Amino acid sequence: MTDPAIPPGVDVERANVARMYDYWLGGAHNFAIDRAHADRIEASNRTARHAARSNRSYLHHVVRWCVAQGVDQFLDLGSGVPTVGNVHEIAPAARVAYVDHEAVAVAHSHAILADVDRATITQADLADADAVLGAPGVAELLDFARPVAVLAIAVLHYVPGDLVALLAPYRERLVPGGVLAISHVSDEQDDADLADRVRAAAEVFAGSANPVTLRSRAELAAPFDGLEITEPGMVDVVDWPAARPGVEKVGMYAVCAARR
Repeated sequence: MTDPAIPPGVDVERANVARMYDYWLGGAHNFAIDRAHADRIEASNRTARHAARSNRSYLHHVVRWCVAQGVDQFLDLGSGVPTVGNVHEIAPAARVAYVDHEAVAVAHSHAILADVDRATITQADLADADAVLGAPGVAELLDFARPVAVLAIAVLHYVPGDLVALLAPYRERLVPGGVLAISHVSDEQDDADLADRVRAAAEVFAGSANPVTLRSRAELAAPFDGLEITEPGMVDVVDWPAARPGVEKVGMYAVCAARR
């Protein structure tokens, strides 16, 4: 596979999770270091590629559910490298503010969104909520006096610290009808083998630019206190919005909730 051109300021000496996900999803915006690291992760956790694709499927389901509830504004935190099936493609009438701190993701997003009037890309760290919410691409596009869906899909485990404090500034901006949806890796699993594979993959990520923070189910539930969690509750991403018997779980929990 031929590497893409290297955008200015992009570090290609260390694997990057946004580019690894792009590789797993069949994209072309990744480098040899990313592919090698992704292959190492798959060697320790056979469901890694399945997890990436299951998270993309979960994103699609959540966006469609939000649209059905009347939500037409989305804040996509850690949106990653653009691949087929982004939020603005699933909900073409919606306003979508993408946020990512990775230069490759932002550069390619700018190119893809050049002719899209209702979507923006902002380069910012989601842990700095003031920078995110105050950025022109967010503040001038989204009307937080109306319902907004805040999406943090397969990204929060790359951000250390207290999850409640991390998400609080975004939660506070939700009006009735607003939505918070996340997916997050966890080694608290009923299947001991799956838990071991999650830990093994996390150890490999420790050598990348994006080490993983494993959190418990209780830690993942805490930011949703006071919100109405949608059915089917906290489940593996492969089982949202409905259980899929026979489909292997990936060790990442999905939670979607609305403010009522």
